[in-house]
Amino acid sequence: MEDLDPEVVLAMAAQAPDGIVIVDREGLIRYWNRGAERIFGYSAADVAGRDLDIIIPDKHRKRHADGFRTAMERGATRYGEADLLTVPALAADGRTLSIEFSVVLLTGSDGGAHVGAVIRDVTARRAREREMMRRRAEAATSEHTTV
Repeated sequence: MEDLDPEVVLAMAAQAPDGIVIVDREGLIRYWNRGAERIFGYSAADVAGRDLDIIIPDKHRKRHADGFRTAMERGATRYGEADLLTVPALAADGRTLSIEFSVVLLTGSDGGAHVGAVIRDVTARRAREREMMRRRAEAATSEHTTV
C-alpha cells in the first residue's frame, strides 16, 4: 500500500460521507471535509481556524476543554481504537445533533500535535430508538393496567 498516491487518500478523505475533522493542539479547526459540511452545515471556509467550540453545546464545553487539554499534555487519549463516542453537537442552524465519532492523536511532519475525528450524524437513528423505547414502555404500562 506504500505505492498508493497520497492524493488519492486525500481525495477519499475530502469526499467521505462521514465527517472528518482535524484540529490543532489549541483546538482550532485545520481540516473539515464535505461530510462535516453536510453534517454541521458549515463550509470548510466558515470554520477554518475557528475553535471547535462552534459545534460543542455550551454545557459540554468545559468538560471537552478539560479532556482535550489533558490529552494534549499527555500525548495520549483515554479512548482506544475501538471506542466510539456518542455526544450532542450543534449544527449551524442551531439544531442539536447526536453524533458518534472515533478520535485519534496525530503528529504532523513538523512534530505538531493534532486530533483527528471521524464523525457520523446519528440523530435520526437515536430518535427512532427513543420512539421504540417509548412504545415499549407504553405497551408494558397498558399490560399492567389490564391484568
